[in-house]
Amino acid sequence: MTSRLFLKIYLTLLGSIALLAVTGIATVVWLVGFGNDRNLYTERAAVLAAALPEDADSVTLQSTLDRLGMATGAELTVRDADGLALASYQPSTPPAPGFDPITVALSEGRTLVVRLQPPFGPPRGNPLILLLVVSSLTALLAWPVVHHLTKRLELLRRNVEAWGTGDLSARAPVQGGDEIAVVAKTFNYAAARVEALIASNHTLLANASHELRSPLARLRLVMDLYEHDPSVERREEIYRNLDELDTLVGEILLSSRLSHTDITDPSERIDLLALVAEEAARSGLEVSGTSMEVLGDRRLLHQLVRNLVQNAMRHGRLPVEISVSHVKGRAQLAVCDHGPGIPANDVSKVFEPFYRPGGYGEAAGGWGLGLTLVRQIAERHGGTVRVDTRPGKGALFVVSLPMAEKDVDKHDGA
Repeated sequence: MTSRLFLKIYLTLLGSIALLAVTGIATVVWLVGFGNDRNLYTERAAVLAAALPEDADSVTLQSTLDRLGMATGAELTVRDADGLALASYQPSTPPAPGFDPITVALSEGRTLVVRLQPPFGPPRGNPLILLLVVSSLTALLAWPVVHHLTKRLELLRRNVEAWGTGDLSARAPVQGGDEIAVVAKTFNYAAARVEALIASNHTLLANASHELRSPLARLRLVMDLYEHDPSVERREEIYRNLDELDTLVGEILLSSRLSHTDITDPSERIDLLALVAEEAARSGLEVSGTSMEVLGDRRLLHQLVRNLVQNAMRHGRLPVEISVSHVKGRAQLAVCDHGPGIPANDVSKVFEPFYRPGGYGEAAGGWGLGLTLVRQIAERHGGTVRVDTRPGKGALFVVSLPMAEKDVDKHDGA
C-alpha cells in the first residue's frame, strides 16, 4: 500500500525546506553581490581618478571631467584642499540612488568625488523582508494540506469518541485512500462487528430467557407433583427436563464461544465417513458414501452431525438418509428426512437462533440453537451449509467442508 499520508507530509515539509533554502541562497548571493558591487565601484572610481592629468589648469581639468563623465555617465567633482570645487560634471540623467559617493585622493591635496550609474550600487530593499515574505508564503501553501489532514483526523476522533460513549451506530467518513482512510475503514468494520455481536447477544439472551421458561415451568410443576405423589414416571420427567436445560445451556455457551472467541485452527485429520457413521449409529441410522478425510476439531464436528441427525429425527419422519460424498474437491455431508419439509418462506430463517417454524406451538418445541451451531461449526471449518426444502417430501441439509490436501489429490486422481 502506498503511504499517501506519509508522502503528503513529507512532500509538504520538503517543499517548505526547499523554498526556504532557495530564498536563503538568493539572499546570500544578493549580499555577496552587494560586496562585489562595492569593490567594483571603488575600482572604477580609482580608474577615473588615474585618468585625470596632474597639475592641470581648471580648463583642462573641466575638459577631462566632461569627457570622462559623458563616457561613463558618472557625476564627477574635483575639489581643492579647502573643499572648493575646481571642476565638475553633471550628467543629463543623474545617477540612481545607491552607494554614497566615493572620494579619491589626488595630488596636492585635491580630491575626486565620484557617483556612478547602476549597476554599481547596493541591492534595493531589505533581504529580511524577502525572507519574511517567503516564509509567510510557505506557511500559506502548507496550511491547506495540514488543515485537510487535521480535519479528517478530528472527524475520526469525534466518531470514535461518540462510539465510545455508547452510540454504536457512529461511523467515520472514509475519504481518499491514505492511512487515515484505512484507519477509518478499520474502525467502521470493528464498530459494525461489535454492534452486530452486541445485538446478537441481546437477541440470544432474550430468546434464551424465553426458551428456558418452558422447561423450568415444567420442572417446577412436576417437582411439586412428585412431592405429593412420588412415582417413577414423574422422576423420569424431572430428569428429562433437567437434560433439556443442560443441553440448552450447553448450546448457548458453545454458540457464544464460537461467535466471540478464536478457536485453535483445525489441524486433526478426521475420517468424515467414520465420524458420521459413529454418530448416526447412536440413533440407529446407517450412512452411505466413501471415506475421505477433513481437517477439523473432532468434538465440534461430532456436534455438527449430532445436531443434524437430531433435527431430522425430531422434525422430520423416517427414513432418515445420510450420505458422505466427494463433490468438486470438497467433502459433502447430506442428511435427508421424509417429513413435512420447511415452508419456502422459512428457509432463510432455519439457521437463526431459536427459530420456530410457522404453525409450531410452544408444546411442539422450537429448533433452539441446533442448526445455528451447525452453521457456526461449518463456517469455523471453512465450510458452508444449506437446506433444500421439498414441501411434503422432507428437508435436505447439505454441509460442504474442505478436504485434506492429500485426500483431494487422491479423489481427483480417481
